[in-house]
Parts: sequence; structure tokens; C-alpha cells
Amino acid sequence: MKKLTTGTRIMILLGVAIFAILGIGFLAYEQILPLFGDLNTRIIKALNRPYFTIGGLPVTPVFLIKTFVYLTFLRIFSGMIRRFMEDRVLVRTSLNTGQQYAFAQITAYLIFLFGLLVGLQWAGVNMSSLVILGGALGIGIGFGLQNIANNFVSGIVLLMERPIQVGDRVEVGNTNGDVVRIAARSTWIRTNDNVVMIIPNSEFINSHVTNWTANDRQVRFAVPLGVSYKSDPEVVRDVLMEVADKHPDVLTIPEPEVVFTGFGDSSLDFVLHVWTVTRVQYPRILASEIYFMIFKAFKEHGIEIPFPQRDLHVKSVSVPIPVSNTG
Repeated sequence: MKKLTTGTRIMILLGVAIFAILGIGFLAYEQILPLFGDLNTRIIKALNRPYFTIGGLPVTPVFLIKTFVYLTFLRIFSGMIRRFMEDRVLVRTSLNTGQQYAFAQITAYLIFLFGLLVGLQWAGVNMSSLVILGGALGIGIGFGLQNIANNFVSGIVLLMERPIQVGDRVEVGNTNGDVVRIAARSTWIRTNDNVVMIIPNSEFINSHVTNWTANDRQVRFAVPLGVSYKSDPEVVRDVLMEVADKHPDVLTIPEPEVVFTGFGDSSLDFVLHVWTVTRVQYPRILASEIYFMIFKAFKEHGIEIPFPQRDLHVKSVSVPIPVSNTG
């Protein structure tokens, strides 16, 4: 089972404390009343004094306390169901990690919504009267909560449509990393520096997103390089294929591929394409290791790696050039 978050623990403690206080008050009402006399009577009247009504139901401090306790336990219960689905039920199915997370998260949302409707009915709220409240909420969303509503709806779309899933390697904007959590408002992406970037869900709906592992974990990377014009291209190809075959994280199926891309200013240009599954998160490290191996192999086979060269041609002139000898 996963550990409870700090916010959940605080809500549990507050709920237990409020529940304990209310329980002691209700059970020992007759013993407490004579001790406090009029003060206790005034407190009870204040706690039961309605602030306003919703659908004919008076909203009192006691009602607000009960509502807080109910919502707290409803949230805890839906979270327990979500964790139970993830850890005990869905792991036994053929669903992948992302699908398991999406299914468990949607189940938790539905349980919370169903419990909220049951609580409103149990409290005696006239559901038809909530239309006015819904209209007021819609006005509030239109003026100041449109971003929150947009991100929440986008989160539902991400969980239902699954363009990205937990465990995918994605690139959105300048952020590249693994999806570790898809929440109601935002998505958490862990970069190679072990830094978690929290990105609003709407960014994944309204922006261009690259999902490196949408189909599977096989990804192809390109390693460009150049050699001297004195080198034999066929020998270069054989050496590059040998280097790719020796690297433990390069797949043999699909096999590596060497492409002769053209004639550069000072080099013959090649690109080595390699496939990998285990190094999807670290393409630069994989390229660095391959470059080290290529340099060593080129040195053993006498293949030169050129550097940019420029030839300077001086044309003859008819005007004599004076030469002075200071010696």
C-alpha cells in the first residue's frame, strides 16, 4: 500500500478531532450543560443558527462541520479504493501501467461524485434548487476559474483518450521526461535530472506533444559523424556496424543502419542509426558511449576524423610588392 500524503494525514487528524469533539458533546450533553449554564446554551444556539438556506435546508455551523467531516472521509475512501484497484486488482490484468492508472483514477472520481450526490440527498438538499447554484458557479468559471476548469476537463480527456500515460517518455515545449502522475489539474514529468516539472493538463491538449513511447519502448537514435576523404566508405560502414553490434544497449533487431549522407566541405558524412529500449531516457549518454567506441575503432583502423580546413589562393598581381629586410 502507498503512504498517505501529508495533506491527507492532516485532513484525517482534523476529521477525527472534530468527530471526537462532536461525539463527546452529544454523548455527555446532559452532564456538560449544567457545568457551563447559559454559556453552553448560547454556544449551542450559535452552532445551530442558520446562515442561509440551500433548497430549503438551513446551513448552520454544525451542518458545515458535518459536511467537512463527510467530504474528508469520502476523499479518503475514494483514495483507498483507487490504491486498492492499482495495487491489488489491476496488476492482475493485462492492462499496462498507464491504463491501470487511468482506470483507477477514473474509478476514484466516479466514487467521489456518487458519494457527493448521496450525501446531498441524505442531507435533504433539493437537487432542483442546485440549478441556480450551478448557474452561479458557471458565471464564476467564466470570470475567474476558466483555467482550473480547462485543466480539469483536459485531465479527464487525458485519462479517457490516453494520448499520454504514466511511464511514457514525452516532450512538451522545452520539457523532456517521464510521466509519473496525471492529476486532476496537472501532470507531473520527471526529467533526467530527477526534477519533477508540474505542467497544466491543458498544455497536453492545446500544444504539440512528442510521445517517444506511445507505441512501444523501441526508439531509434541518430549518431552523425564525418571521416576524412582518404577513408574508404565501405570500411567506415563495416567499422560502424561492428561498434553498434558491440554495444550492449543497441538492439540487433531492428538492426543498426549506416547511411552515407553526402560529401561535406572537409569530410565524408555518415549517420549511424541505432535502436534501443533500455536507454530511451538517456539518448545523449548512449550517443557519448558510441562516440567513445567509434573513436577507438577509427584509431585502430587508421581512419582519420578530419577538422575543417580552408585553402587560401593568392593570385599574381602586376604591381611589384616591396620587400624590406630589416636584418
